[in-house]
This record gives sequence, structure tokens and C-alpha cells, in this order.
Amino acid sequence: MQRRLLLACAAAALAAGTAAAQTTDWPARPVKILVGSAPGGGTDAMARAVADRLGPALKVPVVVDNRPGASNTLAADVTAKSTDGHTMVMGVSTAHAIAPNLLKLNYDNNKDLVPVAFVGSVPNVLVVSNSLGVNSVAELVAMARKAPGKLNFASSGSGSTQHIAAELFKEATGTFITHIPYKGSGPALMDLMSGQVQMSFDTLASVLPHIQSGKVKALAVASARRNPRLPDVPTLAEAGVKGVEMGAWYGIYMPSATPRAVQDRVQQEVAKLLLLPETRSRLDAIGAEITPMTQAQFVAFHNAENKRYAELIQRRDIRME
Repeated sequence: MQRRLLLACAAAALAAGTAAAQTTDWPARPVKILVGSAPGGGTDAMARAVADRLGPALKVPVVVDNRPGASNTLAADVTAKSTDGHTMVMGVSTAHAIAPNLLKLNYDNNKDLVPVAFVGSVPNVLVVSNSLGVNSVAELVAMARKAPGKLNFASSGSGSTQHIAAELFKEATGTFITHIPYKGSGPALMDLMSGQVQMSFDTLASVLPHIQSGKVKALAVASARRNPRLPDVPTLAEAGVKGVEMGAWYGIYMPSATPRAVQDRVQQEVAKLLLLPETRSRLDAIGAEITPMTQAQFVAFHNAENKRYAELIQRRDIRME
């Protein structure tokens, strides 16, 4: 009995020593931040803004690795199953709050990954084709009510924030507008600019250049307050549509087996770099709102968002198309 106890204590001490060594030696090689979408989008921009400053802080290269696919969950899947101790993912609400309520995943979103460092959020914006000829949300709603089903909205895919924002808009305004899902924001915006589709609730990061160039018209932002990048564009609430707030949020997730001290180090370094003028300038350029959070606050936020989307998806009977 005593021998078994001694062996158990020795094993525990060895495990503790191994964990301490991993923490002390971390990072021992380059760190990867996986991104679940192609280069150029909001998630990619967030990841690169973090990686460029996180590398010098950790004194190792931090490389952004794009793994697009499966509603941003492919990158999360690879991260959840990684065992090298140096892989993390720039999580986005599409993958970590929406997809788990719509898709059968090959990993457990709440057990295999842990929220570590919140980065920020980017609101969705209601934009319309110039050829539609409307200049306000009220005019758009009146048009939609006059001809149910005639108008259509583009999204970057079923279950995206664009899709769900439009469903909320339809619910709040009592309108029927047809959903046209695309494989990404790029082709959706191309058809919006050409007039093939009439409206979209794309993220500000994706649509801002096209608003600034006049290729699409912004009618409202789906946030609680106006965005500094679009100071003259009202919120949906200001435009008379209450209860429709939608944005994509971003944060670093790591495998749940990651030592707590390593999680703490990443959270602390990301919190520091978000205070740097250079980082804030890069994120401001895409309309991001930086909201400082402790790791515990991020975990609570993650749980609350999963609950919110689960209820919304069930209520609106949203399914993958």
C-alpha cells in the first residue's frame, strides 16, 4: 500500500515537473495562429495584427496559417487536435458560437478548446446595391413589405453572421426576404455591387472599402452605437429597427490541454499588444471595437454567446442550406 502511494506521488511529481518545464521553456519554437478563412478577410486581419506584435513579445516567430473551410471550423478542428503546444487559432463567432449549434463537429467546442484572449469585434452593416434606389432603412422595409420574397439578401454562407443578422432583421420588421448564400464574402459582394442581389449584412471589415468607394450604399450598422469608421451611418435602432445587433467577434483559443501558465502568458501578452498605438490603428482601420477582457470574462462571454445563438437558431429554424 505504502509502495503504491509512493509511486503515485512520484508520478504526480513527475507530471508537475513536466508541466513546469513546458511552461518555463515555452515557447520553444515558432508559434502558429490558425485562421479559418482565406487571407484578406476580417479574421485574417485580426490574426496578423496580433501575430506581428506577439512574435517580438514571445521572442519567436508567430506565423499565421490560413485553413479555410467548414464555416471557419476547420482551423478550430486542427487546433483542438494539435499536441505540439505551439498551435492556437484566431477564433471567430461563426466557428465558436454559431457553427456548434448548426453543424456536427469532429471536436467538442466547449471541451477541446479553451478561450484565452479576447481581441475585439466588428459590427455587421446593412448595405444595399446602388441599383436598388433606396436611401434609408424605412424605404427598404417599405419595399420589402410591398413585394414579399422579391428582394433577396446575400451572405457568405448559411449560418454566417450575415445570414443570422438578416433573419433577425426579417423577424423585427415582419418582412420576407430571400436568402442567397455564397461561398464567402468576396463573391457575395461582387453580386451585390453588380445588382444581382439587393442587400447584405456583411461585416464592416469586408465591406468598408466598397462603401468608401461608393460601390455599395450603407444604410445602418447592426451595433449598439455608431461606428467611428461610419459616423454618418445610423444604427438600426436609430433607423427604427429594434433588437437587431450583430457583429463578428474574435479571440485566441488554445487546446484545453495547454498548461494554465502558458494560457496566462498568451492572455497577458495579447492584452498588452492591444494597447499599442500601432495595433489599435490597424484594428481601427477595419472598424474593430477593442473590448479588454480577462480570460474568465472571455470564457463567460463564450458561454453566453453559445446560449444566445442556440436560442436564436432554434427560434428562427435556421439550417445549413
